Amino acid sequence: METSSPALTVAITMLVALLGLTGFGIYTAFGPPSRRLSDPFDDHED
Repeated sequence: METSSPALTVAITMLVALLGLTGFGIYTAFGPPSRRLSDPFDDHED
């Protein structure tokens, strides 16, 4: 049986990292940690 190529392994690793970072960003922006975020536009009233 032929082993997978190194290029495929790198591509899958990059895809998993991208999806993981995207999921973490969505969780941080809309999940429970979002209560601690501040809106910079609300902080500077004109």
